[in-house]
Amino acid sequence: MTKLMIYGATGYTGRMAAAHAKAAGTPVVLAGRNEGAVSALAAELDLEYHIFGLEEATAVDAGLEAITVLLNCAGPFMRTAAALMTASIRNGVHYLDTAAELDSYRMAEELDGQAKAAGVMLMPGGGGSVAMLGSLAAHAVARVTDPCKIRIALHVSGGLSRGSAISAMENVTTETLARIDGKLVSIAAGGIEKLDFGEGAVDCFPVTLPDLITIWRATAVPNVETFVHVTGDGFPQGDLSLLPDGPNEEELLANRYQAAVEVTDADGHVTRSRLDTVNGYTFTAMAAVEAGRRVLSGEIRPGFQTPADLFGRGFAETIADTTIIDE
Repeated sequence: MTKLMIYGATGYTGRMAAAHAKAAGTPVVLAGRNEGAVSALAAELDLEYHIFGLEEATAVDAGLEAITVLLNCAGPFMRTAAALMTASIRNGVHYLDTAAELDSYRMAEELDGQAKAAGVMLMPGGGGSVAMLGSLAAHAVARVTDPCKIRIALHVSGGLSRGSAISAMENVTTETLARIDGKLVSIAAGGIEKLDFGEGAVDCFPVTLPDLITIWRATAVPNVETFVHVTGDGFPQGDLSLLPDGPNEEELLANRYQAAVEVTDADGHVTRSRLDTVNGYTFTAMAAVEAGRRVLSGEIRPGFQTPADLFGRGFAETIADTTIIDE
């Protein structure tokens, strides 16, 4: 029997993913380094579990025995992605994660050749903004004859989980990047742009999102800029370890996410589409588990892949009540 392993299963997103996988009837194994926490969750969900850290390759290899697909939910991913990607290639296991950190995607690019040779797929961002924005960008690009530039923005609403806040803080950089003529280059950080998520144009600030890599790979459009508009609690201050685990159910339901994209063609004409979906944490867990289920069923392509490219530009619309609206 093929199995999906969720590593980092006791974190905020990992627990949500485990519950979705169990409800969907996906053969799933929970994993992590804290036996007390992992075994308790496994007992609650009546699931198998493995315990291993990432310091020794032999322990990781033993932990991945009999696993077909690995979903890494253990952030910050700068601490986990390298060990688990390389172990996946060694063991013939397809790798997915929920990373929003650029380094995971650069690593997948570097390991692309090795993964192809091993017949292994690497899909960082199987859920989250990469699946969400990738589907929206591909949808809009398909409406344009000669697309030259993509500007895409995510509207983040509500508070961050403790893990997301810590991961974001550890990955803060003063460099803001954009894709210009196919290359990642530094741009001015203060360039506020107006984009419309459905209720009028609002200020969006440029940020370095992994979609600068994934959207370019999936669409081949040479110029990509990524932005964020934040409402709600914004980025928390103070001791992040004291934050609650993550938004409660009421907060998740109250804070939906939106995205907006503008695609410019060779004549300067702009085509716009926008997306509305459930809260980002809910979307991430559901999309990552759905990606894992599809890979288990045989939807694979060796090497570095993106959800929208592999599963099709309609992938995000299969998650919860996600909708894309054209203007």
